[in-house]
Amino acid sequence: MELDAKSNLKTKLNRLELNTPIIAASGTFGYANEFDDFINIKNTGAIVTKAITLQPRRGNIGKRIMETTSGMINSIGLENMGIQEFLSKIVPILHNEKINFIVNIAGSTTEEYLQLAQICEENNIPAIELNLSCPNVKTGCIEFGTKKSSLYELVRETRKIFSGVLITKLTPNVTSIGEIAQAAQNAGADIISAINTVRAMGIKLNFSEGKFNFTKINGGLSGKAIKPIALKAISQIKEVTEIPIIGMGGISNFNDFIEFIAIGADAVQIGTANFTIPTICEDIADELSKFIKTNGFKSFEELKAKIREDFNNG
Repeated sequence: MELDAKSNLKTKLNRLELNTPIIAASGTFGYANEFDDFINIKNTGAIVTKAITLQPRRGNIGKRIMETTSGMINSIGLENMGIQEFLSKIVPILHNEKINFIVNIAGSTTEEYLQLAQICEENNIPAIELNLSCPNVKTGCIEFGTKKSSLYELVRETRKIFSGVLITKLTPNVTSIGEIAQAAQNAGADIISAINTVRAMGIKLNFSEGKFNFTKINGGLSGKAIKPIALKAISQIKEVTEIPIIGMGGISNFNDFIEFIAIGADAVQIGTANFTIPTICEDIADELSKFIKTNGFKSFEELKAKIREDFNNG
């Protein structure tokens, strides 16, 4: 369905302008137009690319995905084509098809992050999401996201280099996500996105011929199982920050979306649900548009204010 321009789903998060508040999360939507067979990508607010590193990465070896009762554990290890191939092969597609996009960048060192930010600046990338929260690599990412001082320094130095929209993606694997969020805001982030996956282990066993055989994976848990953790994290971030928040973690339907808006998210990212419901970003945007019209609201912003008023007074 083509979203009616009069549905007023447009959302502005500081300098980031979105057609809808529904964004496809990094690592679940490919690089650009891989979901063309399922949805009209222009009906999403934006897509966040797979994490991009300075050099190509093959990712982790061995078992990298395990389904759980209410989600999945992944240990992909940031497999990607690297920034130069991304710029030459993918960015032209994004521009030609007029897809609103955010580039997720990840590094092993401060220097790598800053080099990536500089390359994005030189190539007029409109928005980047600093991946400071992936738990599936040996160095970088979560190492910065769990230490307030390290995160502050990295975001501050990136802000000096990159003039576009700067989003900081936070991990739930910390004692106080509020303190980490404050550090990101104070260092110059335009937007906070949270949460990334939760550290987890998956084990599957088989007993045959008198022997137990185990399959094990260490990685990040995502999907419906982490929604309560994500909601609590967003509420804590909202209490101590003033910049916009993009919430994520287990969102799989319209009611989930409303819950995240109620506790402080200004937009959301859909992740794991893309694998099982590839139309979900468009579906929720469509349902939101219809809800606004049917219930007499003029815009998403008006609806958001009403949701929070009723939630806080409930």
